[in-house]
Amino acid sequence: MLIEIRHADFGNKGSHLKLIAILTQIKETFPSARFVMAPHPVYAPFDKRGEMGFLQKAWYWRKNKQWGDLARFVPSDIREMYGIVLDKEVDVVLDAAGYAYGDQTGASSLAELYNGCKRWHKNGTKIILLPQAYGAFETSKNNRLMKEVLSLADLVYATDDQSAGYLNDVIDDSSKVKIAPDYTILLDGKLPGNFDPENNCFALVPNFRMSRQYSQDKGEDYLPFMVQCAKYLLEKDQHPFILIQEEKDLEPARQITERLGNRINIIEESDPKAVKGILGNCKGTIGSRFHSLVNSLSQGIPSLATGWSNRYKLLLQQYNFEEGLLNVSMNEEEIYSSLDMIINPQSRMEIQKRLLTRSTELKTEASKMWDEVNELISQKSKMDNDY
Repeated sequence: MLIEIRHADFGNKGSHLKLIAILTQIKETFPSARFVMAPHPVYAPFDKRGEMGFLQKAWYWRKNKQWGDLARFVPSDIREMYGIVLDKEVDVVLDAAGYAYGDQTGASSLAELYNGCKRWHKNGTKIILLPQAYGAFETSKNNRLMKEVLSLADLVYATDDQSAGYLNDVIDDSSKVKIAPDYTILLDGKLPGNFDPENNCFALVPNFRMSRQYSQDKGEDYLPFMVQCAKYLLEKDQHPFILIQEEKDLEPARQITERLGNRINIIEESDPKAVKGILGNCKGTIGSRFHSLVNSLSQGIPSLATGWSNRYKLLLQQYNFEEGLLNVSMNEEEIYSSLDMIINPQSRMEIQKRLLTRSTELKTEASKMWDEVNELISQKSKMDNDY
C-alpha cells in the first residue's frame, strides 16, 4: 500500500504537526503501509523526507503539466533501488492543505490539484481531501476546476460550515462534503526538559504574514499591537515570551523584543510536538499562527487570536470562544480588557472549562473522520489484494 501525503510538510511547525498526525493515525491501522512525498527544496527537502522514511515521488510540476511521469522510462528495478515512485503506483492520495483552494489563494494550486485528480482517478487511486479550509469559488475558472475535483475525489472534508458552504455552492450533492475538525488535536504534545514554565507563562506567537502580506493599514498596526500586549503582560507580571512556529517569524519576533528592550525570551523548538507541549503548559496564548491556536485551544488554554484570514474567526467559533478574536487596530483599553479576560483566575478557569468541553467533542469528531478514511483505505487494499 503506497500512500502519498500532499501539503503536510516541514515548512512550519503546524504543517509538520499535521504530517506527524497523519502518519500516526495511518500506521496504527496499516503498519505495513509505505508513504510517498513529492520533493520541494524548502518545504520537503530530501534529508527530512529521508529521516521519516518517505519514498520519493517522481514529480516536477511546470506549465500545468506533471513532468515527473517521464520517470516511467527508467526501469522499475532502478526506480525501486532509489525509492522513486510513479503517480500510477500510488494507491491513496491524502491532500492535507490548510488553506490552498479558493479565489483568495489564486488558481495555480487548484489547477495542479485538478490535474492530479484526473491522473489519480484514471489510475484507480483513492483521493481524500483531509479537513481543510476553503475560500469562495466565484471565478468561472476556479468554480469549474473545483467542481471537477469534487466529482473525482472519494472523500472530502471541510473544517467549518463556511468552507463546506463554499464547496456546496459548486456542486448539487451536499452529501459529498463532510465537516471534521483539525485532526492534530488527537496528537499529544511533549514538554521539552529545558523549558522553564515559571518564567515563560504567556506565549506570543507572531506571523510574518501579518506585517508583510496583510492589508497595508492594518499591517502597520500589527507590531505595535503585539508590543502593547507584551508590555501589559509584563506589567501584570505574567512572564510573556515569544514562541516561533516558522523561521520567517523570527524577523517580527526580534522587532517585538527590541521594542521591549529585550525583556522577553524568544523560544525556538525543532520538534512540533514540543511546541504543542509548551503551548499546553502555558497560562494563555496570543497567537497569529493558526496551529498555535489549535494547539492551545484544544488543550484548554485561553487564547486570543488575530490573523490574516477568516479561518481564525471560524476556529474560535468552533471552540465557542468568539470573544477571543482581536483586531490589531483596537485601542489600548480594548486590548487590556481582552487580556484581563484570560489573566483573571476566575474568568480564565471558566474559559478553560468551556474549551476542554468543546475539545472533547471535537476529538470525537476527528476520530470518526479517521475511521471513515481508514475504512476507504481498507477497501482499496482489499480490492487490490483480490485483484
